[in-house]
Amino acid sequence: MTTPATPPTDLAAALSRLPLFPLPQVVLFPGALLPLHVFEPRYKTLVRDALATHRCLSVVLIADPNRVDEHGHPAIHHVAGVGEIIEHVELPGGRYNILVRGRARVRLAEQPFIPPYRTAQATLLEDRGGAIDPTAQAALLSTASAYAAMVRDQDQSFDLRLPPDASLGLSADLCAHYLLLDPSERQTALETLEVDARVQQVTDALALQRLSLAQASRALN
Repeated sequence: MTTPATPPTDLAAALSRLPLFPLPQVVLFPGALLPLHVFEPRYKTLVRDALATHRCLSVVLIADPNRVDEHGHPAIHHVAGVGEIIEHVELPGGRYNILVRGRARVRLAEQPFIPPYRTAQATLLEDRGGAIDPTAQAALLSTASAYAAMVRDQDQSFDLRLPPDASLGLSADLCAHYLLLDPSERQTALETLEVDARVQQVTDALALQRLSLAQASRALN
């Protein structure tokens, strides 16, 4: 059965020993939703532990799968998203389907490994600037809407809805999470704390994706 959402947890309680969920090609942004299927034994334990305490984990992008430490762990980025498990379904064999909502950016200082999963001391990272720039906001939303419409032409199930009261920084985060294809571009956006710079980076990346998709569509027709 699906366990319904619970009241938001105290994020600060999780930061001193934050469970790490390293993944290839996945970057979690504040405000975004990320469904995950959890089947590895160590991560099943991680989810059980999180559900019993603060319900938080950090989804962190693997930086280099070929560079591993003495435990065989791949190198990870040091800036990641921390999220809260807001729904979970326990499956046969102790597997889980979970829905994670991004809560914040954090800088990770990985701790000595205590099996079965990695942990880090995490420090919250705050946006810098972020006063509404109508021109930048219009460019971001226009580019994102145009790209989303092109995707929807090929996949009718695709939909992008931004909260009407979203800040400029949150709008950039959600566009990056749901629309940017390149994990390195998403990671760059996550690490960019200056809101104006992040908005410009996401807008530029989406413009290039839109151009590439248009060229590919013309080549097929």
